[in-house]
Amino acid sequence: MTSHETADHGSRTRRWLDRLSHSKRAMWVLFGASFAETLVVPIPIEVILIPFMAANRARLWTIAAVVTLGCLIASVVGYGVGLLVFETLGQQLIDAMGWNEGMDRFRTLFDDYGFWAIVVVGVLPIPFQVALLGAGAASYPMLWFLLAALLARGTRYFGLALLVHLFGERASDLWHRHKLSASLIAGGLALAIFAAVRALG
Repeated sequence: MTSHETADHGSRTRRWLDRLSHSKRAMWVLFGASFAETLVVPIPIEVILIPFMAANRARLWTIAAVVTLGCLIASVVGYGVGLLVFETLGQQLIDAMGWNEGMDRFRTLFDDYGFWAIVVVGVLPIPFQVALLGAGAASYPMLWFLLAALLARGTRYFGLALLVHLFGERASDLWHRHKLSASLIAGGLALAIFAAVRALG
């Protein structure tokens, strides 16, 4: 993509975000985008979420809450697929999306860490869909599953809101440059908390 094409794409994106900002359906669009990303869409929602937050800083925390809610409802759907039809639809989805390696990693973590494995996968660059399907297939208690998903994804979205609150439009560049290291730190912190809880118990 040439510099002219990149600039034109950026201009179109800004115009779309501006229209979305003034739309009464904006929150529904973000809810739907979060729902879709959580289930199957392989494009990080941050691509549109951070610029939208930066353009709507007065609604930062509402936006984060709406996107978190969309993710949680989608998580219940994914959990249900894992619980009820993992061997058919669930496995077909894993094969089609190329999540087999991610599922293997999740199962290894899940065998050792249970609840915290779901939290860790929610912040690491491993498809979160494998946690939904895997937890459902293992008949993991739904209440604990939802709590883990809320902790992981709430941290993600409210963390982005805090990033935009602190840095404004620079937040997008910061996220692109540091998303992997931030994910690894967050995942390591979750495992450290688990280890401390287990030691105290």
